[in-house]
Amino acid sequence: MRTNWASATAIALLVSLSTSAAHAEEVTAWRLFISDHADPKVTVVDAIDGEKLDTFEIKGPASLHRSESGRTVFAVQGSAGVVAGIASGISFEDHGEHGDIDVEAPKLAGVEITGKKPSHFVEHDGDFAVFFDGEGVARIISEKSVLEGKPDFRQVKTDAPQHGVAVAYGSHVLLSEPNREKPDELPVGISVADKAGAPIDGVHACPDLHGEASSGNILAFACATGLLVVSHGDGSPAIRHLPYADSLPDGKTTTLIGGRGLQYFLGNYGADKVVLIDPTIESDAFRLINLPTRSVHFAIDPVRAKFAYVFTEDGQLHQLDVVKGEIANSLKLTDPYSMDGHWSDPRPRVAVAGDKIVVTDPLQGVLHVVDATSFEKTGDIAVEGKPFNIVSVGGSGQTHEGE
Repeated sequence: MRTNWASATAIALLVSLSTSAAHAEEVTAWRLFISDHADPKVTVVDAIDGEKLDTFEIKGPASLHRSESGRTVFAVQGSAGVVAGIASGISFEDHGEHGDIDVEAPKLAGVEITGKKPSHFVEHDGDFAVFFDGEGVARIISEKSVLEGKPDFRQVKTDAPQHGVAVAYGSHVLLSEPNREKPDELPVGISVADKAGAPIDGVHACPDLHGEASSGNILAFACATGLLVVSHGDGSPAIRHLPYADSLPDGKTTTLIGGRGLQYFLGNYGADKVVLIDPTIESDAFRLINLPTRSVHFAIDPVRAKFAYVFTEDGQLHQLDVVKGEIANSLKLTDPYSMDGHWSDPRPRVAVAGDKIVVTDPLQGVLHVVDATSFEKTGDIAVEGKPFNIVSVGGSGQTHEGE
């Protein structure tokens, strides 16, 4: 009897896939990483059940940044002069029709980058650039190196110490240009350099440069005069200036975040306004939204792309419809947190973890949890100390028995 090996192979493959699917389990995991306002520590909390998973002792109070992949979290400890990498313990692998999730214990990655006054931390395509204000130096490292526990970073120097920023942009580096006439003031522009730091272009003017973000394939820097919009050009980054609309009142953006799912930027514009920016158009690129009181913090929703969230000093969380350009809902969560006083006083921060919006309340030692669908508060999670900065990591995927 002749055997049709092609048919037999196809049948075996179908049986294998069917068996694999039968043993696959859908898993959802979300973790919150919270730094303390005063103590040198990062607490990790399971966002689903509210249980504390671990606390990592670091060298100073930290601002937190998560990678695009979610595999790493970075604690930028400005006063201690160090940036520490943390392995989140959650990773994903894309298989086309589904994604696999791997969940392990979070841990310190064993990689620290040191220098004077680390400040802005920017990721682009898996490379992280930390700018050290006290040196005017950017140190760049890949996520792969961090997860392997290897401090394999390269550094690129600017002309002088500054409150600057750097972005590893493919085979180039975008660097802030210091204000030579007034060294204590903000940078005046962006220059393009090769990987070694050699300039290959002139300075693109951006007075009072402060704030940067990416949305899709576009990167933007905030300036006193508008935005510098960066995209991939022919052999080098293409940079253009998007001026503020004449219809806007006096003001400027100093903090930017980029949309996910929809390409837009959200920035502050003065103390009690935010601005939605469409970087793909020249006219009507800016839509101003008035807030009831001064803004404390804002965050985008990576799952429900049409929404972002703004926390204001009166203790309210606002759901912002970025398509309509208006506040859709508001929810009272905390006692007032006045924006008077020092800029670094403990005030709430916002993160989105799947179907939950989480707001830190540092003076009460809790995290307030809001259901993202109903926009109603569903509970609190107690965190020892003064929970301050927060990022979330997680999602859903399949695990396979026996793997």
